[in-house]
Amino acid sequence: MPSEAVLPRLAATVLLIRDDPLQVLMVRRNGRGMFAHLLVFPGGLLEDEDSCDSWLEHCVNADAFSAEERAHRIAALRETWEEASVLIVDGAEGDFLGPPSSSTPAEFRHAVIASGGKLDLAALQLFGHWVTPEDAPKRYDTQFFIARAPDGQVAVCDGGETVALEWIEPHLALQRGREGKGGVMFPTRLNLLRLNETSCVDDAFAASETRPIVKVTPRVEQRGDGLVVCIPSDAGYSEWEEPAVKRD
Repeated sequence: MPSEAVLPRLAATVLLIRDDPLQVLMVRRNGRGMFAHLLVFPGGLLEDEDSCDSWLEHCVNADAFSAEERAHRIAALRETWEEASVLIVDGAEGDFLGPPSSSTPAEFRHAVIASGGKLDLAALQLFGHWVTPEDAPKRYDTQFFIARAPDGQVAVCDGGETVALEWIEPHLALQRGREGKGGVMFPTRLNLLRLNETSCVDDAFAASETRPIVKVTPRVEQRGDGLVVCIPSDAGYSEWEEPAVKRD
């Protein structure tokens, strides 16, 4: 009798993008855990504090979203600060505090307050929604967002979860993956492909505003020459399968 599927944990990730040319911020994970050494977008799990109503006084455009949507967006902004030291706020007039070596949601709130601004939840545009396959031992229900890189801030990796970062053109990140140099997972690659369909930040936002967001749960299928990980061909991506790669 098949075992019961593990419930996925809620997560959020951000494609932070800038122009001339169109580039996205990517971080390299450390050598621990299931994402070891992979090149990914800043992101992570939702924390309990991301759902607290006390955040409302520190946000703008919060009324446009449900409580669950707000929590995802706060988590996405928090992880971008924790992993890349980028704080996306509206009306900042104070200091931009970087994250300590081991930051907490409370320290993120302190950084927002110290900046003199408020989190702009509408600065994030939903870009994709992926759920780990049902038979995986660890599962994540992850919302992918895009956001404009704020002016005047320098991205810096935290040195803990992330050991390196870079701004990279989507087609170059995809090329590295094809050459076996990038360490790019299937969902990351497909969202890079989606971003690569546009030529600038404005185009990326315009496309995501009109594109239906389909919740995608990949599956692994046995083909004649091995295993393939795939998604429905009508999920809105230009590709929908690749050879499965076993990871510890």
